[in-house]
Amino acid sequence: MKARQKSARRRAAALRYSGRGAPTVVAKGEGEVAAHIEALAQQHDIPLVQDTVLTNLLCSVPLGDEIPEQLYVAVAEVLAHIYRVGQTIDSSP
Repeated sequence: MKARQKSARRRAAALRYSGRGAPTVVAKGEGEVAAHIEALAQQHDIPLVQDTVLTNLLCSVPLGDEIPEQLYVAVAEVLAHIYRVGQTIDSSP
């Protein structure tokens, strides 16, 4: 039962991407830490994307490290989605 509770626990990971190299994991955590990461993102109008599998993989990357090559496509898809959503919002009258 404890393992089930732990796996259902909220997780979050934050990335920084400057346009050069690969995105870097700048924050990650579970429970209250995850809630804090999400709250900070919302306060600063940073888009949030919910993807449990990707979040779990990103949480396994050491803080400050670039994402591994195996995650490039998945993260690129998320970044493209965020860009498209931002364009839609920015182009509204």
